[in-house]
Amino acid sequence: MKGVMIQGTASDVGKSLIVTALCRILANEGIKAAPFKSQNMSNNSYVTLDGREIGRAQGIQAEAARLEPTVWMNPILLKPRSDQHSEVVFLGRAIETFSGSEYREQFYEKGIEVIKKSLDHLKENFDAVVIEGAGSPVEINLKDREIVNMRVAELADVPVVLVADIDRGGVFASIVGTLDLLETQERQRVAGLIINKFRGDITLFEDGIQWLEERTGVPVLGVLPFVENHMIDAEDSLSLHTQFSNTKKGILDIAVIQLPFISNYNDLEPFLFEEDVSLRWVKHVSEFGQPDAIIIPGTKSTISDLENLKGKGLDRLIQKHVDHGGLVVGICGGYQILCSELVDEAGSDTGAPNFTQKGLGCIPAITTFYEEKKVNRVIGKYHKCTGLPENQQLVGYEIHLGKTVLTKKGFPFLTLENGADEGYFAKDGQIIGTYLHHLFHNDEWRNHWLNMIRKRKGIPLQDPTYIRNFKDNKYEILASKIKSHLKWDLLKEIINQGSTR
Repeated sequence: MKGVMIQGTASDVGKSLIVTALCRILANEGIKAAPFKSQNMSNNSYVTLDGREIGRAQGIQAEAARLEPTVWMNPILLKPRSDQHSEVVFLGRAIETFSGSEYREQFYEKGIEVIKKSLDHLKENFDAVVIEGAGSPVEINLKDREIVNMRVAELADVPVVLVADIDRGGVFASIVGTLDLLETQERQRVAGLIINKFRGDITLFEDGIQWLEERTGVPVLGVLPFVENHMIDAEDSLSLHTQFSNTKKGILDIAVIQLPFISNYNDLEPFLFEEDVSLRWVKHVSEFGQPDAIIIPGTKSTISDLENLKGKGLDRLIQKHVDHGGLVVGICGGYQILCSELVDEAGSDTGAPNFTQKGLGCIPAITTFYEEKKVNRVIGKYHKCTGLPENQQLVGYEIHLGKTVLTKKGFPFLTLENGADEGYFAKDGQIIGTYLHHLFHNDEWRNHWLNMIRKRKGIPLQDPTYIRNFKDNKYEILASKIKSHLKWDLLKEIINQGSTR
């Protein structure tokens, strides 16, 4: 198989972003290259056209490659539900929740089997594959049953490029230490090194490049700059937190409740393109302040995160905000948290059947959790009772357990393609609940909602910011920037060599 595997000396060294850039560079050269990650751990998922879940990163990488994402690009997705348990999404469908030890003991052979099947599918349908590793390939305590790094490179029989993050310090030790801890046959598979997140004058690092190549015998394929404000969807909340903290302080103050098991936080990223918006995380009462609006995002463990809010006293501040006319939007799990009552009939949210918990009571509704998970892409229009343009489409996707039913007469937010009512809309949009992820990626809706805030603050209304016009361009900018700092001809030769020596 032609291709390459991007592994890292640690987590968060930039593997996902580099794979995204390589997918676009190859696509621009007429090479149909598929992204692949055998196993992803993230609550930020992507819904494929056939209504299945994969890691958000692989969905974005496929977009960069100008491909339609499929489950073969990420056959195993682990979605954390607690500190020790994760839901296993297998070929796009949730199958079971395991503890870490249970997963290692029971899932290894099944994992290897589906990885082989996925790689065979990609080999048959694409010119090359760009594989992303996870964490470090030398986690010694996990190495005997790992299915994310060197074992995958061996199954695909592709060369490995090792990436290190110079911004965190210790780059020489991290590279040399990683290579020294690899077994001989694994070490021979490493065909190149990439130094990522470099700041400053590259000429000051030339001696470092020479030392690394002489010490390891492996060529340095590039020293990549620290790419700030790249606007590529984040895979984890740490990345998104960094993007939030780097934004300017706009006049519109939007507080995002930081739930412990927050999911699909890319719902918030369109606000990063809005010049007058300031997004900030709120994790504690001391951070709440007096926001213009609150967003409660999705969560993988709704009742647990609701109890966390109550334990911190944030529930009372949210209720007070709403009582005083403040705007609030709850998306998916955030919608459920705003309801009057949550009933875990099947034990699918808490693990305890028939567990009941009072919600924040901002929406007169009961959410009941069943066993079956709903995953699909959605197209809807504003419900006629909202007073919004009924012919305007909103697109997004649903990923959730549970059904929410209003207990008092209220207006739905949307009417879906199948004619079903969806969500909750009250007081001209002051309170909104919806299962529609990517709600704010709909430019006209996002502009309408922000203009509601602008009107309340007595500042000029604005025309929509059409971020969809920027989406493809951001892949081009990233690819151009990364390629200009790579020894691209050498890396391309490594990718095209197929099987390793």
